[in-house]
Amino acid sequence: MDTPPMPFSARLRAATQGAHAAAESQRYVSALVAGELDLAGYVDLVVQHHALYQALESAAGVMRDDPLAGGFIDDALTRLPALEADLSRLVGPDWASRTAPNPATVAYADRIRAVCGTSPVRFIAHHYTRYLGDLSGGLYIGRAVSRRYGLTDGSGVAFYAFDRITRPKAYKDAYRARLDALPMSAADEAALLDEVLVAYRHNMAVFSALARHVPDGPDATEAVA
Repeated sequence: MDTPPMPFSARLRAATQGAHAAAESQRYVSALVAGELDLAGYVDLVVQHHALYQALESAAGVMRDDPLAGGFIDDALTRLPALEADLSRLVGPDWASRTAPNPATVAYADRIRAVCGTSPVRFIAHHYTRYLGDLSGGLYIGRAVSRRYGLTDGSGVAFYAFDRITRPKAYKDAYRARLDALPMSAADEAALLDEVLVAYRHNMAVFSALARHVPDGPDATEAVA
């Protein structure tokens, strides 16, 4: 009996497992979760997230009616208002004039803007990389940060709270099922996988830049294609 083909979401997950593990093992992430950073080290991450989600959610506005990408756009995932609330709490109402993304983040956001407004599959790649990560390890990071910095009332960590998604695992399962149902050609699948790997490399470069906050020094900078 022939073995049924592996669903695309499973192939995508397997092909990116190494990149995912490498991103999670970055020194900055480990230090953040372990409570080794001062508050400024966490605030800097919020600043970088704002720049990235501003680019991604702007692209979502363009892709909302796209027959391929539109089904992934869900207002329950939108992070920008939460990030702005977090920055107001952590930095102050004038946060926009007092903060700026680092060069690695600017490069990442530029990549999102360059491909996500014109390529549905590359938009899906960035959407998948960010939001499924938010609903997985991101929830754990949010709990750790909340305890470490005394933000247990939810202010300053709103980015990690998905109030309209009560069952993250079920949501992620449904998301992967949508991926599997996409009418993609082999070239589309290859482009989506390629862009997920690009996103991971950019993400690692951002973490490398943030590692300046780690007491024992930065990670080696990861090259970004």
